[in-house]
Amino acid sequence: MPFSNPTQLQPPLLGPAILGFDPGRAKCGLAVVGLDRSLYYHQVVPVNEVTDIIHQLRETYPISSIVLGDQTGSKQWQSLLSALPNPPRITLVDERYSSLEARDRYWQMYPAKGLDKLIPQGMRNIPRPIDDIVAILLVERYLKRLSGED
Repeated sequence: MPFSNPTQLQPPLLGPAILGFDPGRAKCGLAVVGLDRSLYYHQVVPVNEVTDIIHQLRETYPISSIVLGDQTGSKQWQSLLSALPNPPRITLVDERYSSLEARDRYWQMYPAKGLDKLIPQGMRNIPRPIDDIVAILLVERYLKRLSGED
């Protein structure tokens, strides 16, 4: 079975892609973003499934590099990812304040509906983990750094 409930947003991509990876202790966020900043996939996965999902993603998308958050367990994940067959380039990215930024991005991606719109955004509860959105932001930070937008 390819992916368990992936969120695929675009048709299959033709050019290189970047895998955003927000490492955690129990779960990790993954996101595949094209060099044109199009989002192709994002999902929160349990730690014990990460390498299998990355293998599946690499079979589906032309992932040229992995952008890895530099906080929780990043050194261990960097070692593990470097041991993958034909390992992609791994770049550490500063993930300070990314969780706060991901909360705002969540509401941009999934606007409140009905009466929930009346609740101020800062008081709303996000109904799911947002590690995948952090992974998206990590790729965006990396691409901004590459293009000199920072």
